[in-house]
Amino acid sequence: MNLSNFGMDTITLAGTLEMKLEASRSAGFSQLMLWAKDLVNYPGGLDAAVKLVRESGIRVTGIQVMRDYEGLSGTLHDYKVDIAKSMLQICQAVGSPLLMVCSSTSKHASGDLDKIARDLAKLATLAVPLGVRVGFEALSWGRNVSEYEVAWEAVERADHANLGVVIDSFHMLANGAVHDTIDLIPWSKIAMVQLSDFMWREIRSSEERLETARHLRVFPGEGEHSVELSDLVRRLDRAGYRGDYSFEVFNDDYLQMAPELVAQRARRSAKWVTDQVLRRSLQIRGATL
Repeated sequence: MNLSNFGMDTITLAGTLEMKLEASRSAGFSQLMLWAKDLVNYPGGLDAAVKLVRESGIRVTGIQVMRDYEGLSGTLHDYKVDIAKSMLQICQAVGSPLLMVCSSTSKHASGDLDKIARDLAKLATLAVPLGVRVGFEALSWGRNVSEYEVAWEAVERADHANLGVVIDSFHMLANGAVHDTIDLIPWSKIAMVQLSDFMWREIRSSEERLETARHLRVFPGEGEHSVELSDLVRRLDRAGYRGDYSFEVFNDDYLQMAPELVAQRARRSAKWVTDQVLRRSLQIRGATL
């Protein structure tokens, strides 16, 4: 693990697409997670946004986010497949290797894990010709899939080379999840790791969960779960994961700050995370001498 593995998420930064790209680059980041709305809402249109991103030299790590996709049937399923095709085309246009899919919150979605796995495999198959991989993430308030272990089970059942699981530290912390089984997931099946923390030990209600998730996250090293976060990234590193880490930090306070200042906070957080892994490695090495 090194600093080049880390990148910002545009949801964390205020300002225009140009400002977000420049703030990330100036802070030393070479990659960025984009939201589809960053591109389609660009004043010059999608093509101009794609040109801007490609000319920036920033590597796009993924496109957010396909919602309420899996477990549907009939016209609802057909509608969501059509939306997914459009998002995959955006991924291809901007050079994104990954489409993020978060677990459904829809009351119309089936909880049948085999059905969920089939739907994910279908999306992964659609993504193959476009050179895009699909990553499935468990929202902590997901209707049928709310824990990373269940998301992994769905991915494992789908058994598709183009499908992986997304590990999100916020949702794990919000659930009080134990990381003991994280290293049972083959590192090659982890499509992305998203990192953030929050400022209190426990979330006491569904309302507080949503409020915290959407408005009050902080960077790793700034919150109340540094021990748990350190354990998570060490486990992932020890298991062989060498992929991308993205700071997905929804925070209304950060949106009132200059994007370059927020990007600098993210850079300090990336250094904090790498220090946790390096320090542990040195401790283990010293103990074996």
